Amino acid sequence: MASRSVLASRIGIASRYPRKSIRQPTRLLSTSVPPPKQAAVPAARPSVQEQSWLTQRVKSNPVLYAIFLGAARALGYGSPKQFANRRALHMYNTLCATRADQEADFWKNECALPPTFQSWFAVTNLHVWLLTVRLRALPAPHGLNHIQGLIDHFFQDVEERLRAVLQPGVLPPQYASYLSPYPHSAFYTFPSPIPSPDTFSSPAAYAKAEKRARAPERLVTRHMKILKEQWTGLGMSMDLGLVRGDTDMAAAIWRNLLGGRGARGISLPGQGGRFRRSVNLVGGLVEKVEKLDVDAEEAKDDQSGVYDFEANESHRYIAYPELMQALVTYVRREALRLEGLPDEVILGSRVVGREGEGVNKLKWG
Repeated sequence: MASRSVLASRIGIASRYPRKSIRQPTRLLSTSVPPPKQAAVPAARPSVQEQSWLTQRVKSNPVLYAIFLGAARALGYGSPKQFANRRALHMYNTLCATRADQEADFWKNECALPPTFQSWFAVTNLHVWLLTVRLRALPAPHGLNHIQGLIDHFFQDVEERLRAVLQPGVLPPQYASYLSPYPHSAFYTFPSPIPSPDTFSSPAAYAKAEKRARAPERLVTRHMKILKEQWTGLGMSMDLGLVRGDTDMAAAIWRNLLGGRGARGISLPGQGGRFRRSVNLVGGLVEKVEKLDVDAEEAKDDQSGVYDFEANESHRYIAYPELMQALVTYVRREALRLEGLPDEVILGSRVVGREGEGVNKLKWG
């Protein structure tokens, strides 16, 4: 079993392109050593909405503030579920949604994940699961309430981001002034929205462009189902690896995070390699597995950016065991660290308006 302590250094991971030496010193994910300044573009924090005059008046008057809190509690604002939901929002925004941006260099270069929404989802999904493992140990009903709140925020954020990718710049009028509670990500590029109606020659031309920019709802629904399956699959396989050992956990990481590269063999130079990607035969877009031509599907580029390394990059597989060991060590180290934190730190102060206090104490590594 791999050591759960913080590794002082990482064995080199091969670069994306051939070079004279395939081994070079690299850093461990989330070590105490500060990462290079140029490693990742920090995710932009969500813009802070200016407080209204009514909010300022209520906060400045202790009597009005007490009356407001009393009315809020009567309406269920201070219930255990509401507390857990707001606490889970701070946990998700601080610990999960920004993780891909914080370690962008590691995920993109060493793990060879393309800068896409799918890669962001995979990294975020891993950390949602890791946080869920600790939340399960909370006493009832706090554990279930916090897990439900975390998953709710995760998929609400995922749907918002998915719509921003599939339907860029096109929102129903009732959502025109909507301010998302979730942080922006620079890990992947958002499609450019359609120009304003004033730039089109006629309303009909704008309507045509808007229709082309908006993906049909059935496509959004289909992708949400696929992402739900990926969330379920990663959770079950990582739970199994957590119990069985590092070998099973490394296999789960290889399948669910690293794209299962090399599952059907490795193409070597001089052997006439071809494009090949892994195909999920259960769920997703595959409805009738028996009618699927697996070889033909594996040869199709689904534009995900995750596919087997080509023959001239086959040397990258040499470092794959070391990469999976580093990821397994990271997961077990963080799970052990969270296990050592008291429940009071996880739950926070449980005071209205202070749900985000202490979340920084849970930060990875």
